Amino acid sequence: MLTFYTNPMSRGRIARVMLEEIGEPYETVVLDYGTTMKAPGYMAVNPMGKVPAIVHDGTIVTECAAICTYLAMAFPEKGLMAKDLAAYFRWMFFAAGPLEQAVVNSSFGWKPATPQEAGRTGYGSLDDVVRTLAGHLAAHDYIADDRFTAADVYVGSQIGWGLQFGTLPAHAAFTAYWNRIKDRPARAAAEAKDNALMEKKP
Repeated sequence: MLTFYTNPMSRGRIARVMLEEIGEPYETVVLDYGTTMKAPGYMAVNPMGKVPAIVHDGTIVTECAAICTYLAMAFPEKGLMAKDLAAYFRWMFFAAGPLEQAVVNSSFGWKPATPQEAGRTGYGSLDDVVRTLAGHLAAHDYIADDRFTAADVYVGSQIGWGLQFGTLPAHAAFTAYWNRIKDRPARAAAEAKDNALMEKKP
């Protein structure tokens, strides 16, 4: 009763990792940009016409941070929801907001030109974001609870991509953290499935 809408070249790769961590059976529906993602059937699932999305027993969830959190709460026996909810939600929202905005804006070559513009961005600067997140990871092995949770799926994926594609600096705290989580079996299984889908594309 779990359907996963994705594209192997999308943020759906993050949701796939979470699904593999949960370990419950799910159906994968692969959508293409500009065609099936914008078709009426899928637009009824996500009016944004983007992936990922999941449907679980009739409940629709979109946005990677929400999907990770929903799955952790829907399957509490898997132990992926943090007990320290303050830390969990703080860093999940930090990654979904300031971190992603700062990285994307910087990748497009845009930086605030004045202190006033920096204040309006909500994150200040990429340097501010990096310093804040690196400071947390220098003091903690994981995002919350000092153990692996759904927050490490989401925040960790962003850090892993940032290190791989150079959108985040190779900070020692980021590298050490990524090395702690990158070899989990669920991540390897998720990457294998998405890479196989990429190989099938013409």
